[in-house]
Amino acid sequence: MAYTQPGNTPLHKKEVKKVKAKGGGTKKVCLPKAKIASMSKEERQKVINAKRAAGAKGKYKRSSKSNVTGTSSGGDLKTWVKQDWRQVADPSKKCGEKWVYQT
Repeated sequence: MAYTQPGNTPLHKKEVKKVKAKGGGTKKVCLPKAKIASMSKEERQKVINAKRAAGAKGKYKRSSKSNVTGTSSGGDLKTWVKQDWRQVADPSKKCGEKWVYQT
């Protein structure tokens, strides 16, 4: 039985529609240094552009069309983490370093 307020009108809870949070997209792309070195300039630019487009839309992940093949998974997480991860836009910077978007 529903709780009734004085005056015999039932108390209904408003249903709140859940929505995904927008924004927070990142525009930085990181790959292992060896993979960046083996990619052509066009391949690097394609990945960078896809990530920036996704970030501009507030998304975290880039399009699967720009997935990079040939990266070594190494078999386990420990090997994967130990790789030298660099920013594709500026390989001189490590993945976690501050990055400034330049047009």
